[in-house]
Amino acid sequence: MAIGVDDPVFIKVRDVLTQALAVDEEAVTPEARLNKDLGAESIDYLDITFQLEKSFGIKIPTGEMIPDSVFSNPEFVNQEGKVTPAGIAELKNRMPFADLTGFEQDPNINNFRDVFTVETICNYVKTKLPGGTPA
Repeated sequence: MAIGVDDPVFIKVRDVLTQALAVDEEAVTPEARLNKDLGAESIDYLDITFQLEKSFGIKIPTGEMIPDSVFSNPEFVNQEGKVTPAGIAELKNRMPFADLTGFEQDPNINNFRDVFTVETICNYVKTKLPGGTPA
């Protein structure tokens, strides 16, 4: 699911992220993590979601791109804050657009935001577009 920098979806996502996060265009690479590399905070995700909807003419239902409800289920997160194998399976089911390989190595709930790279966002947006191309 690798995305190139000349991909039309990437270009529009990059534009959204540079505006929403006030970062330089060069910082927005497919591998860039929204939190650690681009400085996104929780409140920014609402703006990013809104801007993606507007830019691509799509609807992003609450909890679909970021299934936070998984983390409030004791079947999916243990008392130590680790996502259980059942929780990993649930995340894979809900997030087929995301590469969870790194998160699986250390499934601490605090590491989950690292899953959200620019490429993850692009892959998600593509699932919402007919034929995977922007309108």
